[in-house]
Amino acid sequence: MINAAKERWDILTKPPGSLGKLEEIGIRLAGLQGTVFPKVEQRAVVVMCGDHGVTEEGVSAFPSAVTGLMMQNFANGKAAVNVLARQMNCAVHVVDVGSRVEGDVPGVLSRKVRMGTANLAKGPAMTKEEAQQAIAVGVETVERLHTQGVQVVALGEMGIGNTTPSAALAAVLLGRAEWIAEAVGEEQAGSKMSPDECAPSASAENEAALLQLVGRGTGIADEQVLHKARIIAQAIAVNRPDANDPLDVLAKLGGLEIAGLVGVVLGAWERKMAVIVDGVIAAAAALVAVRMEERVKQALFASHLSQEPAHLALLQEIGLEPLLMLEMRLGEGTGAVLAIPLLEAACRLVSEMATFADLGLDKP
Repeated sequence: MINAAKERWDILTKPPGSLGKLEEIGIRLAGLQGTVFPKVEQRAVVVMCGDHGVTEEGVSAFPSAVTGLMMQNFANGKAAVNVLARQMNCAVHVVDVGSRVEGDVPGVLSRKVRMGTANLAKGPAMTKEEAQQAIAVGVETVERLHTQGVQVVALGEMGIGNTTPSAALAAVLLGRAEWIAEAVGEEQAGSKMSPDECAPSASAENEAALLQLVGRGTGIADEQVLHKARIIAQAIAVNRPDANDPLDVLAKLGGLEIAGLVGVVLGAWERKMAVIVDGVIAAAAALVAVRMEERVKQALFASHLSQEPAHLALLQEIGLEPLLMLEMRLGEGTGAVLAIPLLEAACRLVSEMATFADLGLDKP
């Protein structure tokens, strides 16, 4: 089907390849959907929500209670992603997979696995079983969307503190955690010391390596960014995740909403639905999904390049290039929703443009 799609693009009334990445998008969608004329008329953004125990380490500018407040904001249609989704004719589906909110939030689908993760700086964020349950929530969510005819799903999330687990996942999955042992000391890293005793005293070189993956998240100051990097180093040293086991890494260092997005990616790929990756949190989830099933790459499209430093490294590892450069770092699925018109444009071009034959001309 990909070859047939390429042939179709080449006979349209334009110089070969002149529509650049739009042609690439159209060809990839054709391969995914199994038709030369793919469609993304029915679209949705899934906003997975969860809280994080690591916020008690002071890694965020906002308290974890904001997660619940933002869930209500989504339900009221007043968040940034709601505004953009309305413009793009995109349905918003908000799922509580692990917030600390007591009871249900009207307008939010409650699929809570547990009331937030544990503090990953002191032990595993969750059990493997809980991570699998959260993944199942994502699969279930996308199954429901598929029955509604959705053809493309944008990845969104909300969880105060979630750039910390995302950077931790990136450090391990990208193979950049080898300097952790040096940062905390070989003796400490392999010992039975308590988490507090295992806190790293990183060298300037190791701090620089940490900061290649650690960003400002909600807008923390310079000294907090370094503190955040050290907390991530501590979390990796304490949990010792197996980089060859993505579920182990996800359970020990991830978040419930991140696991939910892993399930969305896996479920969407199985149903030939396109997946638009948002920022660093969504990209971390996408890489976990790729490590679990490499073929999911076929369904993935990168929307934009976040200001979070780990984002580019994650996209490069997956093999994706961002479509937009807007210096965003909000999350929620905002960047992913903004990229939907580009996929729609590719679909319209391949189906609505005239061919050279239509004009009575031979292909140049």
